[in-house]
Amino acid sequence: MSNPDPKDTGGGPNGGATTEVPEITFDEQFYPARPKALRPVARRRQYFANAPSLEFDGRNKTYVEWLRNQSMLGDADVLARQLSGQASMWQHSFAHPNPRAAVERASVWFTAYPLSFVTTPGQSFLAALGDPALWQAFREIGVRALHTGPVKKAGGLRGWAETPSVDGHFDRISMAIDPLFGSEEEFRRMCEVAAEFGGTIIDDIVPGHTGKGPDFRLAEMNYRDYPGIYHMIDIPESDWHLLPAVPEGEDSVNLSPDAELALQQAGYIIGRLQRVIFYEPGVKETNWSATGPIVDTTGQTRRWVYLHYFKAGQPSINWLDPTFSGMRLVVGDALHSLLDLGTGALRLDANGFLGVEKSAEEQPGWSEGHPLSEAANQLIGSMVRKVGGFSFQELNLTIDDIKATSETGPDLSYDFITRPGYHHALVTEDTEFLRLTLRLAMEIGVDQASLVHALQNHDELTYELVHFATRHKDDVFQLGGSDLTGAELAEQVQTTLRDRLTGENGPYNAVFTTNGIACTTVSVIMAALGIKDQASLTPGIIEKVRGAHLLLAMYNALQPGVFALSGWDMSGMTTLDMDQVKELTSQGDTRWINRGAHDLMGTNPGALTSAAGMPLSRSLYGPLPEQLKDENSFARGLQKILTVRETWGIATSVLLDVPDVSHRGLLVMVHRLESGTIQVTVLNFSGESIAGSVNSQHLEPGAVVRDLFTDETVGAVDDLHSFFIGLDAYEGTALLIEEPERPAAQG
Repeated sequence: MSNPDPKDTGGGPNGGATTEVPEITFDEQFYPARPKALRPVARRRQYFANAPSLEFDGRNKTYVEWLRNQSMLGDADVLARQLSGQASMWQHSFAHPNPRAAVERASVWFTAYPLSFVTTPGQSFLAALGDPALWQAFREIGVRALHTGPVKKAGGLRGWAETPSVDGHFDRISMAIDPLFGSEEEFRRMCEVAAEFGGTIIDDIVPGHTGKGPDFRLAEMNYRDYPGIYHMIDIPESDWHLLPAVPEGEDSVNLSPDAELALQQAGYIIGRLQRVIFYEPGVKETNWSATGPIVDTTGQTRRWVYLHYFKAGQPSINWLDPTFSGMRLVVGDALHSLLDLGTGALRLDANGFLGVEKSAEEQPGWSEGHPLSEAANQLIGSMVRKVGGFSFQELNLTIDDIKATSETGPDLSYDFITRPGYHHALVTEDTEFLRLTLRLAMEIGVDQASLVHALQNHDELTYELVHFATRHKDDVFQLGGSDLTGAELAEQVQTTLRDRLTGENGPYNAVFTTNGIACTTVSVIMAALGIKDQASLTPGIIEKVRGAHLLLAMYNALQPGVFALSGWDMSGMTTLDMDQVKELTSQGDTRWINRGAHDLMGTNPGALTSAAGMPLSRSLYGPLPEQLKDENSFARGLQKILTVRETWGIATSVLLDVPDVSHRGLLVMVHRLESGTIQVTVLNFSGESIAGSVNSQHLEPGAVVRDLFTDETVGAVDDLHSFFIGLDAYEGTALLIEEPERPAAQG
């Protein structure tokens, strides 16, 4: 991310009140209330409890030792001692991201979701992902990497008992594999099988937060340097009247805005941040919570206030504490995955929220677009590269910030730039907005090869359009013959997608807060085609859905960068009815309707749910083994696309031009292959046949146009740098522009 302009008030990457650089003095920043008891001293007098206790607190030495043995920071320290000074730590370049090396290593990914993956009875998720039959199918289709999703223990601890995850296993509490998904041995075996088939396993780390596991419980007990993992503030008992009471049965309580302000004025916290993620009235009104009283290892009773950008069970990691405990924990987790378990790459979750700082008086704390996030991402990305892996981030940023991050941090970034654009093109049958986003990325300098172009994953269809809605909200753009500010353009596109994909036009989809729409790729296509009832799909309609689905796969695959898709795509899954997951969606998280269980390999045909209990949603395409027997299936169509992509090296090409088009439903992308040859991807996003011309100054007159799918010559480039093409509804193709033979020079 780039440093915010001091005059920029556009907010963070997902919107907010301000990103102003704090204009305060050193003295103002340090200890505004100046409580003497909280000033740092080199040495403190130590206090010890008189006798051990059976309570779950610092007096119970057995409990403390058990927590320490379970903690991620403890494991990280052990790993660090084992790796420090080893020659293996110096064998790879690490300073700069290398997206093209990452793409060459694994350019097509399957993104799994543990809670929704159906296995054979008694088989674990990890054992299923390590099945040679699955990898044989992947290799045949063209998949080269598998992203497991988070599979390590998550949730929290209450005494000796583990509590469930509150955010899809992104609230990690251990480096150990969760038995719900399998064992460490099965994870390692999965990595070995993937390697045997030329594949790579991609794991997750979470640099932004943990769950309330052993590390957090030790931090509450003020044990050694564990409080330094988190943004935790020890509130003296004399000021406990500023803290709300913790409800019966809970271990913390969210601060109200008034309580947040009172603690800010008392000098304890920086107060409100630029926005409240997962805001819910009466549940999460601020980003700060207070713990109940707990006795620490010295016998002193403490109450803490801690920061959590996300849910209360996800305390945020402090990347700039003098102990550097949080940094040690995260780096240790990364090294464990890469060097112990055997993965080849890591996804960085919530890596844009790694810095928080006091702002000028009466302004929200600076929490998004902070330079510390950039520095921390550089550190993580460098460490991953240093041991031979690569990393990617899945964070919705402005195009400017994606460009800045690509120069220092992870090797790859998720394509939130054009993802809303291709959905907008499908529902409007007009590629103008998609062409606008592609051109903006080129102008700003984002290499398309540094992006992960994806169909569906476990999240919603994100349409925040932060580039237009935040930093560039006052810039003027042209769309549909009108001049619109960035804010107006974002609202217009969002409104179009909401109207066309939800409500009466798509009753099987749902809005997800302000972020986007809960849907599957199939349910997006159905709404775009005017299908309002998921239960009335005829074979003819399914064929149309499949054709449009392959068009979207072509868009993402026939351009530079990584192409990613999920089991929901490969099986053609519809959404679940809200009633089927009403407990999961009761607090507004509608994304569970797009996470239906799916039996990718057809190994458990009688299953109604996954092993984790997710209900099975409807599959339009069937399991992979059946699809691979049918030349007209989605899997076979995908195979043809990926064969062209791999054969001609499109994944590592360079995007040269996104020219104007002769029909509003057309999209043309002009690439230069590594050989220097020009390749053109042409797609028809409309429901009608199109006949029109393709024009670009990169097309040399006299060159022959060859279709890479049929290997037939389909035209020639004329003197105006153009050629003619015809496409059926929702059809696309990849073309090679073969330069004309030049006459031999006369001697």
